[in-house]
Amino acid sequence: MMTDCEIKKQEAQPSLAARQVVPVEKLPEVLGRVFGAIMAYLDDLKKKPAGPPFVAYLNMDMQALDVEVGFPVHDELPAKGELKPTTIPGLEVATCMHTGPYDAIEDTYTAFSECIKQQNVETGDPVYEFYLSSPDQVPVDKLKTRLVFLLKPR
Repeated sequence: MMTDCEIKKQEAQPSLAARQVVPVEKLPEVLGRVFGAIMAYLDDLKKKPAGPPFVAYLNMDMQALDVEVGFPVHDELPAKGELKPTTIPGLEVATCMHTGPYDAIEDTYTAFSECIKQQNVETGDPVYEFYLSSPDQVPVDKLKTRLVFLLKPR
């Protein structure tokens, strides 16, 4: 279910992420591994994430998804292995909230795309998903995922 479709300005945000190319069926495994590695690294540095974990989708090829998996951080941090400092761009964005299981998110993308089209704006890449809750914390029908599309300058 989609709610909160809006256009807003987003400030640039430092992040720490790993870029991977992975088939969609392997994505949960990659997310668990990378999110765990980032949290362990942040713990070593005595730092906390600046926000919820995210995936930036640089393409939508389900056999070879090009994704950046990470967390926003307060300051740029040094690289460690596959973990690299990155930046979530500061631009105008379209954003909405998906509530429910991940396997039902396609319906939200469809509704969100229609909402964006009505705003007469053009989207760019990547598309971000921010995971505000986890299946270990809430029932799957209550999961919250914020979708963010970067917009091309008008």
